[in-house]
Amino acid sequence: MHEDVIKKIKDAGIIGAGGAGFPTHVKINANADYVVVNGAECEPLIEVDQQLMADMADKVIEGLETVISITGAEGGIIALKGKYKAAIDALNNKISNKPIKLFILDDFYPAGDEQVTVYEVLNRIVPEGAIPLKVGCVVINVETLINVSNAINNTSVTDTYLTVGGDVPNPITTKVPVGTPVAEVIALAGKTNLQGMAVIDGGPMMGRLVEDFDHPVTKTTKALLVLPENHSLIKKRTMPFNYIVRQLKSACIQCQRCTDLCPRNLLGHKIEPHKIMRSLNYSLTEADVLKMAFFCSECGACEQYACPNMLSPRQVNARIKRELGQNGVKPSPSCEPPVVSPVREYRKIPTKRLKLQLGVTKYDRPAKLSEINYNPSLVKIPLSMHIGKPGIAKVKTNQAVNKGDLIAAIPENSLGANIHASISGTVVEVSDHIVIEPGKGGNKS
Repeated sequence: MHEDVIKKIKDAGIIGAGGAGFPTHVKINANADYVVVNGAECEPLIEVDQQLMADMADKVIEGLETVISITGAEGGIIALKGKYKAAIDALNNKISNKPIKLFILDDFYPAGDEQVTVYEVLNRIVPEGAIPLKVGCVVINVETLINVSNAINNTSVTDTYLTVGGDVPNPITTKVPVGTPVAEVIALAGKTNLQGMAVIDGGPMMGRLVEDFDHPVTKTTKALLVLPENHSLIKKRTMPFNYIVRQLKSACIQCQRCTDLCPRNLLGHKIEPHKIMRSLNYSLTEADVLKMAFFCSECGACEQYACPNMLSPRQVNARIKRELGQNGVKPSPSCEPPVVSPVREYRKIPTKRLKLQLGVTKYDRPAKLSEINYNPSLVKIPLSMHIGKPGIAKVKTNQAVNKGDLIAAIPENSLGANIHASISGTVVEVSDHIVIEPGKGGNKS
């Protein structure tokens, strides 16, 4: 029976909806003590998960019960913040007599880092370089569970829920077809002129700068934040790396605040950003110090909150990780079990203060869920929007497709995810992405 359900999930093309996009059929094909639902949504200005939990509690619970059954877990724990009152009420109404309970998180950043969530909920420390399954749990996203519920009823992933916020007239949380151009999605929030503006795909802390407003939203897009080009969050993301290095060499005072407030360091992981900064400052090449960068989660707490001189340990760590990986260097996890810092509770970053530090308080407005059946001018669906190998196209140009049709499949014996047409129309391009235009005829073969 479980094999049949896992096949449905695989066929539906479900991946982690809020993170790196790990294929769900692989992730849940394991034995676990608990299934932890990450409903923390700790990035400021994003409201997707809390609203989905409030409005679609039935599907969240159905999806969670399915994953509990597959993994053989004792039960499920939905971790969400106490301020999500509507979500708490909706979920409480659905979980009586079920092996599911809620865990109420404090309002801090990064409560949604899955390793932080696991420690908060289960008091278990995921070792550095490991995944939550190492300590007996599977962590899964809210929208992923909704997609699991849909898959059971033979519906594939064709849409994604996201928040459009920041400097827009009418912040909104809505559902759009995968592959919809960013500019069209932002227009749903009343912002049609993007001159002098920049867009972040994701939250203000970890989101990536959108280089092209025609760039498509993917299965993992959870927010589009519009900010003025001169906003500090944009300047930080566009700063050349050589300038970042020059800045740290002249301004790093080795105060250690980046390490003191590092969420992974506080969990006992061997990551000390100040030592990595010191190595670059003095052109040192201590392998053990530089390899610490592998254990950086890139949460941004160091550069956006901790550093008094607004330096960028996160970007330094990201560059070091990339270059070490390209040179075949592997991480070296500690053999000793991690020990949580005794001052961890006092070094959690309050979300309210974080918003002030980021300069986004004035953009902190409700973005209510609105079920708009949006019809984009076209969709450009990437063949690689998940962990694993890109999908293999199963369509050709001038072929008519219906919404939900399989257009790219997982390569044989590989990690990947199926991809489906997010609108009905005609395929006009097949390359590293598939472009579909609506309302045109073509050959259905």
